[in-house]
Amino acid sequence: APQGSVSRWVMDGTGAIPVSSPKEATMFRPIHFEVPADDPDRAQAFYRQALGWQFDKWDGPSPYWLVNTGDGDGINGGLFARDDGFPVPCFVVDVPDAEAAARKIAGAGGTIAMPKTAIPGMGWSVYAKDTEGNIFGMIQFDPAAS
Repeated sequence: APQGSVSRWVMDGTGAIPVSSPKEATMFRPIHFEVPADDPDRAQAFYRQALGWQFDKWDGPSPYWLVNTGDGDGINGGLFARDDGFPVPCFVVDVPDAEAAARKIAGAGGTIAMPKTAIPGMGWSVYAKDTEGNIFGMIQFDPAAS
């Protein structure tokens, strides 16, 4: 992977740790996906059996499971209880500055679905809606976030 980009996340049972973060990237790549579930236990059983995925409970502020999709090319993700704000799967991109990325979204005709929010010990997230109504996430890695 190019210098300064996230090539993968390392899962340590307590969270997903980025291998690196972008410095001055102009094109932001998906590094993570998120799947909402009406019944997280049922969804985990399905993905374990159907796709061989592994799940680790994240010890964060809300119920969330890290999804390990295997070694090699591809990305890992997360699974959470579905809510009205995030009814369908989405992808997450790595950004160097969450606030600047949110301004860029607005300037391109999108809207902010969830403003900048701290993920303690990991970074800052912002969720946006594109011009077609699709929601996606952006994360600025910052271990000091709280």
